Formats: sequence, structure tokens, C-alpha cells
Amino acid sequence: MLPSISTNWHFPIMILASFIIFFVVIRIVIGKQEFIEKKKQIFLLSVIVVIIGMLFGKYGANWGLKWWIYYTIPVLMNVLLPPLVLKMNFKRTLLYLVLSFLSAPLIHAFFSICFGWTEYMPFWRI
Repeated sequence: MLPSISTNWHFPIMILASFIIFFVVIRIVIGKQEFIEKKKQIFLLSVIVVIIGMLFGKYGANWGLKWWIYYTIPVLMNVLLPPLVLKMNFKRTLLYLVLSFLSAPLIHAFFSICFGWTEYMPFWRI
């Protein structure tokens, strides 16, 4: 029997990957100049949306929260905060939402297919 290998380090790597993808999506949506002008605001927004959102999602079940709370709150943070904080117009908001909703499953699929990490997409088996 093989010794069990800890997967505790998967989550910080997923956070880092999500953090980077969030930056890329925001950069695509608002453009280079505005991205540079608002870099501190975007960094703080990234910490709140990505890191706090993912921690809330992961540990919400451990805190005894219902699944619809610990899944919904991070999703709402991701959907509502960037367009509001960055004052995106309708076109940018729509582009942000499309890229945002595509990025999450793509990140999970990448880690699942390339590394066999299946623990973060509980509803989909890849």
C-alpha cells in the first residue's frame, strides 16, 4: 500500500492560479492604461474577491453554513464587486462576467486533467 500523500498544498496553489487569472481577466476587460492607474484598487479587490472568497467557500462548510451560503456569497462577490468597484460600463461588465464564468471551470479542468486534482469541483467529475 502506498503512503497517503497530503493534498493540503493544492488549495494555496489554486488560490494563486485564481489570483493570476483574475488579474488577467480584469486587465483584458478594463485595458492597460486603466489597469495601471487602478493597480492598488485592483490588488485589494483581488484579495477580497479571490482570497477571501475562496477561503469563505472552502471553510464555510466547516463553520456549519449551508451549502447555498458558502457557494453563493463568493459567487456574488465575484459577480458584483469588480463591476461596482471598477465602475465598469455595461459592455465591460458583460465581458467581465463571460470571462469570469469561463475562467473558474477552466482552472478546475486544467488542474484536474493535468495534475489529477479533482477535489475542487465537487459537482463535476473530470
